[in-house]
Amino acid sequence: MPELPEVETIRLGLEKYLVGHRILGVDIKVSKLFEGSAKQIIGAKVIKVRRFGKGLVIDLSNNYSLAIHIKLTGQLIYRDPKTKDIPVSDKVGTVPSKFTHVIFELDQGAHLYYNDIRRFGWIKVVRTNEVANLPFFKGMGPEPFKDLTLEYFQKVLKSSSVAVKPLIMDQKRVGGIGNIYANDALYLAKIDPKRPAKSLRSAELKNLFDAVHKVMEKGMKYGGSSELTYVNVLGQEGEYQRHTLVYGRQGDICERCGGLIKKYFLGGRGTYFCEKCQK
Repeated sequence: MPELPEVETIRLGLEKYLVGHRILGVDIKVSKLFEGSAKQIIGAKVIKVRRFGKGLVIDLSNNYSLAIHIKLTGQLIYRDPKTKDIPVSDKVGTVPSKFTHVIFELDQGAHLYYNDIRRFGWIKVVRTNEVANLPFFKGMGPEPFKDLTLEYFQKVLKSSSVAVKPLIMDQKRVGGIGNIYANDALYLAKIDPKRPAKSLRSAELKNLFDAVHKVMEKGMKYGGSSELTYVNVLGQEGEYQRHTLVYGRQGDICERCGGLIKKYFLGGRGTYFCEKCQK
């Protein structure tokens, strides 16, 4: 599932290309992915794009918003006369395609396409002042680069005997951290992913807090990770998958200490670590 850096990359793209457009029509091809009345957004202008962890919110001029979660395979692809000939990744193919389930017709000859191979994502029309009350957004913990503080981070980890990796991926505790960046942050901080969170010393907690921010900054620098179907709003792949520290590198030799990078499953998720320098 796309994580904070990927969703933030999408948000920045939507803000660049979508803000200022007016919605002229909505073609809903798969009704289960769209909740609410499309009539409530017809004629409204896009004024802002926000992000809540891994979720997106497109605010409109009529006090309604589109709340969106792309889940595992969702894509938001923008096209207008100026961008229509930009090459897209093979992860997108043609636009629209058989995986395009919602099409927003915009003014100035533009369109926003929602693709989703697995159909796990959702788009909801809600009043702007009610967005924060949606269950997904309301229950989310503070996130890096926004309201996650070191004090809160230390408190959460010190109070739990759960393994540190699944704990920092718990969206109710900390928003936005997924499997790729959790693996890399723990490697950068030299912490074994399966250690009980409460066993970490204060210095280790500070190192992990800093490492989370560093790997996510790196993820955004490279436009996110296109491990599965993730692409930006122009249909282009990110490059972080070529720059991971430990994720996906089982069998490689650790560049830091010469140890072997191994993979096992923790909490049902693939977990990568160096057996020698992550303690």
